[in-house]
Amino acid sequence: MLSYQRELSGYDIRKWLHYGVRYYYGSPAFSQIYADLKKLEKMGFLTSRVDDAGPRNRRLYKITPTGLDAVTRWARDTPADPPTLKHPAIMRVTLGHLSDPVALKQMLEEHIVYVDEMQRDAAKGARWAAADPSWTYARIALDWAERYYASERELTLKMIKDLDEADASFPKMGEGIPLPGPEYWEEFEKRVAAESGK
Repeated sequence: MLSYQRELSGYDIRKWLHYGVRYYYGSPAFSQIYADLKKLEKMGFLTSRVDDAGPRNRRLYKITPTGLDAVTRWARDTPADPPTLKHPAIMRVTLGHLSDPVALKQMLEEHIVYVDEMQRDAAKGARWAAADPSWTYARIALDWAERYYASERELTLKMIKDLDEADASFPKMGEGIPLPGPEYWEEFEKRVAAESGK
């Protein structure tokens, strides 16, 4: 956020993250933002000053030439790490043998409500970003986020249908079915490795 070379408070940065970056990179807590700002200032990437012009004093941060050079090199030259996916809804489906399809479907329907809200908000952010040419790249990222959440909705609807099929084929709790143990996973791992040629 500071790469736009404006002075911002930690609160300003948090707001900007909420309106854009949270759709594809997460949104840190205020405590994390302030800890990172202090760390970056100690490294010489930022400067700060106290602004007492308003009703309350606030600390404003600005990127230094060294900081701008570092973030520019990171954006241009550093290979992007593979994205990490941490999806609590899918983890609950993975543990579906401890639940039931009705509860899982309800949880996924609640997830769709969340996804729909994120898609609408990302679309709104993209429209606002489109109003200013200096936000072109932010708009492109927000357009991607809107499409991502539309895709997430379709994948979740498909998973709800998959749960119906699973309910028809999975033995019911209490029927004495053995759950897969380590030997199953070892065999599974061997088969996957053989199929992958590893």
